[in-house]
Order: sequence, then structure tokens, then C-alpha cells
Amino acid sequence: MKLRVYGIKNCDTMKKTFSFLESEGIDYEFIDYKKQSPNTSLLSGFADKVGFEALINKKGTTYRKLEDHEKTALDTKSKAITLLSEKSSMIKRPIIEFPDGVLVLGFEPEQIRERLG
Repeated sequence: MKLRVYGIKNCDTMKKTFSFLESEGIDYEFIDYKKQSPNTSLLSGFADKVGFEALINKKGTTYRKLEDHEKTALDTKSKAITLLSEKSSMIKRPIIEFPDGVLVLGFEPEQIRERLG
């Protein structure tokens, strides 16, 4: 398995990530949530590694537009995973999955370099 990058193509943070990876000569596979919606199994697997709370992008407009009862639902893993699979724009971007299964959330160049050795 090669490096996998999950996110939304037109996101500014994703564009920075793509530029960084390409400038470093890092080969990767991109999974675009708009073309291939993340299923609950994938998101649960991510949540098992980093905690479901870490997957939620609370700074984005999708989160800010949620009704109060929807935000409250994000307090439990199962409800949060379901809502994230329905509203993929609310997932922190990027999620970078390394061949050994380790995840880096967000654009963190130093963490990426460190993981690649």
C-alpha cells in the first residue's frame, strides 16, 4: 500500500498538502470524499486510531451550520461517525494514512517528513 490522502480536492489545505507531497517527491493515492464518500467502516477505523473527536473539523462552515441537536450528537462515537459519513465536508482534512496504518490529521509537514524517515 502506498501513502493515502483523504479529503476534498478543492480545499485550500488539501492544495497545500498536494503541493508539499509533490515537492517532496512523495507518491500517494488521493481519495476524494466528493467522488467516493467515506463509509462508516472506514471512519470507525480512523476513529479507533485517533479518537472520533479528532476527525471532526469544528472550524469549518459545515460544522458551524449544524443545528444544536446535531452538534450534541457528535458526543458519541456511533452518532458522530454516521454524521461524518453523511457530511464528509466536516471531516478534518487531510487525513494521511501511511502504509503501516499510522494516521496524520491536518497539514503537518514535519510530522509527514518524520513518518517518511
